[in-house]
Amino acid sequence: MGKKELIETGKTYLGIEFGSTRIKAVMIDADGTSLASGSYEWENSLVDGIWTYSLDEVWNGLQHCYAALLLDVRRQYGATVRRFAAIGFSAMMHGYLAFDKNGELLVPFRTWRNTITEQASKKLTKEFNFNIPQRWSIAHLYQAILNEESHCKDIAFFTTLAGYVHWQLTGEKVLGVGDASGMYPIDSSTGDFDQKMIDKFDKLIASKGYDWNLRQISPKVLSAGQVAGVLTAEGAKKLDVSGSLEAGIPFAPPEGDAGTGMVATNSVGVRTGNVSAGTSIFAMVVLEKDLSKVYPQIDVVTTPDGAAVGMVHCNNCTSDINAWVNIFDEFATLMGNEISKNTLYTKLFEVAMKGDADCGGLISYNYVSGEPVTGFDKGAPMFIRSAEDKFNLANFMRMHIYSSLATLKYGLDLMFKEEKVQCDKMFGHGGLFKTPVVGQSIAAAAMNTPVSVMETAGEGGPWGMALLASYVDAYKENDKLSLQEYLNDKIFAGNSGTEIAPDKEAVAGFDKYMDKYIKGFEAQKAAINM
Repeated sequence: MGKKELIETGKTYLGIEFGSTRIKAVMIDADGTSLASGSYEWENSLVDGIWTYSLDEVWNGLQHCYAALLLDVRRQYGATVRRFAAIGFSAMMHGYLAFDKNGELLVPFRTWRNTITEQASKKLTKEFNFNIPQRWSIAHLYQAILNEESHCKDIAFFTTLAGYVHWQLTGEKVLGVGDASGMYPIDSSTGDFDQKMIDKFDKLIASKGYDWNLRQISPKVLSAGQVAGVLTAEGAKKLDVSGSLEAGIPFAPPEGDAGTGMVATNSVGVRTGNVSAGTSIFAMVVLEKDLSKVYPQIDVVTTPDGAAVGMVHCNNCTSDINAWVNIFDEFATLMGNEISKNTLYTKLFEVAMKGDADCGGLISYNYVSGEPVTGFDKGAPMFIRSAEDKFNLANFMRMHIYSSLATLKYGLDLMFKEEKVQCDKMFGHGGLFKTPVVGQSIAAAAMNTPVSVMETAGEGGPWGMALLASYVDAYKENDKLSLQEYLNDKIFAGNSGTEIAPDKEAVAGFDKYMDKYIKGFEAQKAAINM
């Protein structure tokens, strides 16, 4: 069957992911081959001290993204899209979207980027004996309760961004287990929210007298492969303003960007891991056994099929690099040289490889926002050097790439050095890895672990979500087929990517950089308080 016929007979799969700066749609065939894509750029806003996106932005962005996909399909194949074999939505994990009984949003969407729940995070971590990071949905909910916010009594449902979009398109209040594990803890033995912790939470807030309990206002948890509802007629109109899309299309469970990153890099098996590096950065390792104790720097979440994962999530990664590249871009324009951003990034990343292993003593902090992993509730991007340091372009750029990975390394060292977690291979994806070799080799040095990048890494989360949509069909045919088997045998079939092993000199240089970086935390605190 030709591609046009595949598309017009509805034998393709759609994945759409809401990233922090881009909404992207990817259409694939049953083998996982990408057929078409569409995207829409957007940005969060700081409103009254809260990082947020309005719901109008969510729908405007989604509709433009989907329209761009349709345009790509028409341009490539001359085809009209009326249905898919399955659809899946994913988005930035965590955050807080709370609705009343009429489905009305009670307070503006509070995204993962906010660091306003320290009191709740600490209290819940102690109460549960389980790390509850500030960005988790339960921390946002409990902080609102501690703040005695009036909307709390009216909550009928709270969820993540992916869960919200899925609900609006299907009518189903459900969530994939991977995304759910970023709301509050999952019991790996049941693949559902941990009931003991639900009971503890309900006791904590019992004195408030709310007419709801935590289970009642939470989404139902589903695992990869399960059908999570179908597209309603109203949902079809909300997604496709052209009116061509038919109702009744099955949906995969909505997932978080961490889970789709694992799928896109085939790192859902034990002793595999992945690093996603863009506006934020996180690394995940599928665990062989439970951690011995609670670490504030390490989240325990799950794969899309429920396996326990150790995760280090940092709020800041490439934003400060982007800001400096913009300065170089302004300078080039000032001098009458029009240089594409892609060329600028490539040249500046490549020159970083000529820098000293310890960046010549230069240090920077990329904290555009707060960074809970290192204990900062606010940030102030900062560059530090002494008169004796080797200040040149190569070291300057290498320093910024180190900085983008430094907080991640700070957390991962606890997993690898303290807990002796074994990881045979890490897979890298995201903007930091777009320039060949550079980000990959520096990440390998940071983690002292081989890092692989696949040809498909550029497809990222939306492609991973499309694969989860296609797994719904595969699972329907064979419910004994695990997600790992499906990815290994059907999608990747032996493709393990291009691997770079850690260079000993670079590993030692990064460790030296980290010694100075950690000592400089006092300077970062002072900068925040200026």
